[in-house]
Amino acid sequence: MPSGIWAPEQYAKLPPNDAPTPAQLAALWQCHVIDRDAPGARVCAGWVSCHGGDDLLALRLALLDGRIDADTRWAAIEYTSPVPLFGSGAEAAAHGLADIDRPGAAARAAIDKITRTRRPPRTALSKEQPDSGRA
Repeated sequence: MPSGIWAPEQYAKLPPNDAPTPAQLAALWQCHVIDRDAPGARVCAGWVSCHGGDDLLALRLALLDGRIDADTRWAAIEYTSPVPLFGSGAEAAAHGLADIDRPGAAARAAIDKITRTRRPPRTALSKEQPDSGRA
């Protein structure tokens, strides 16, 4: 993945997943290509492959609270990426931040693709509001 695609605060979330399981973030990383509410939504393949799915606190918690099922957790544990990945979240974050101020052509193309395929986040202002009759 090219450098500079995500906002700096997104890259800051990567290194904590290198910590021992109890010290990791509880957030489940989801695929950046498929919207989280879309049919076929799945966990991030790079995240589980880089960190070893069995050691990820978020996968354990997601199973316990029903966000994923046992088959999904098992598939994540067994997954091996077909492409080379960074050895740690810290390495991935350093790479991502390297070109944050000047993303190259490949990064800009990836940003455009992600922007086209993902829905914007839902907010209170973007949800349809019933007409209150007030002007």
